[in-house]
Amino acid sequence: MSRQVFTIVGASLAGLRAAEALRSRGFDGRVVLVGEERHAPYERPPLSKGVLHGTVGLAELTLRDAWDDVEIEFVPGDRVVEVVAAERDVVLASGRRVRSDQVLLATGGRPRDVDLPGLDLPGVFTLRDIDEALELAPLLAQGGRLVVIGGGFIGLEVAASARMLGCEVTVVEAATVPLARGLGPEWGGYVAEQHLERGVRIGMGVGVRALRGSGHLQEVELEDGTVLQADLAVVGVGMTPRTELAEGLGLRTDGGIVVDARARTSNSHVFAAGDVTVQPSWSGDRMVRYESFQNAQDQAAVAAAAMLDQEPPRREPPWFWSDQFDLNIQTAGELGGADEVIVRGDHRAGTSFAAFHLQGDRVAGVFAVNRPKEVRAGMKLMEVDLPVTVDELIDESVDLRRLAKKVVAHRRP
Repeated sequence: MSRQVFTIVGASLAGLRAAEALRSRGFDGRVVLVGEERHAPYERPPLSKGVLHGTVGLAELTLRDAWDDVEIEFVPGDRVVEVVAAERDVVLASGRRVRSDQVLLATGGRPRDVDLPGLDLPGVFTLRDIDEALELAPLLAQGGRLVVIGGGFIGLEVAASARMLGCEVTVVEAATVPLARGLGPEWGGYVAEQHLERGVRIGMGVGVRALRGSGHLQEVELEDGTVLQADLAVVGVGMTPRTELAEGLGLRTDGGIVVDARARTSNSHVFAAGDVTVQPSWSGDRMVRYESFQNAQDQAAVAAAAMLDQEPPRREPPWFWSDQFDLNIQTAGELGGADEVIVRGDHRAGTSFAAFHLQGDRVAGVFAVNRPKEVRAGMKLMEVDLPVTVDELIDESVDLRRLAKKVVAHRRP
């Protein structure tokens, strides 16, 4: 009897972790991991931070150098162009075909298309991969004028990195508050204020009309007629999930590949994990798409278990972090729809606090700056569904982690 073949499309964090999980869970068939980039799988969060600072290189980001010890057939620098539904053949651009018993799509996303004249000018970057980050880093180190188009997390991380390197930085954001979609207007406004205090200029509520230059970027024209002089520009207006293969297979898509809580698509032999998926939220009340390091790892482990028809691992509340200047920003759970927000620490007087978003007497989400322990405590409170009081949350002498641990101990049989 021939060995089963599981093919993973996308040598991303999710793709690699799924391949490793298949092996750790006892799968003894072939595992084929196909990556479009020529590099082995690597971490992407540092691209807008450590790589731009010049303190982190590809060697430090690479997630796996050796493949023989896990018997993963890694195929770099080749692109999957089709997955044939009837035979579950995975067809590569090189012409190779891999007949597969199960397929996992970990195709991630691409920078969102923007219709702007001048996007192809030298000096304009999108910062989606390591090669572009390594090209941009020495240019930022020279100082100069940088315009960041888009005030999301990637845009603001790039802005912070560039400002720390001595660049003149302007962020242009079409919304009236940066990060409002993910953090809400108050915390998005707080992060914007921190950038302004550190010398970043932010133009809010205005779009970009064109990028201009003769042989190289020289200026950015805004929709209100303002012209910004620029040596470099980074376009960071979000990403578009790469759903083309899923659509070719006839899978259900809706702003991403739709999967259930076990990472299964509408085809019982095809699974998906990572940024490309739309999945049930952690609370189970709606469908969401998470773009985070944590989700890529955790959903990959769930997918591997489902592919082997095993019990999936427990998932924690969604968690995300961003480093900007001296700010370690973390969020967990859901920040929207709170009945009340209780702040531990003084967010008006410093850069160390945690804001607990409550629904009734339960913690539904946490936003914190330089308070990682409170974020972990908040996540545990969400997991155990523990009622809390305002006094407990405000009083910094109360160890919130111990409160949650007591509940866990009490519930054990």
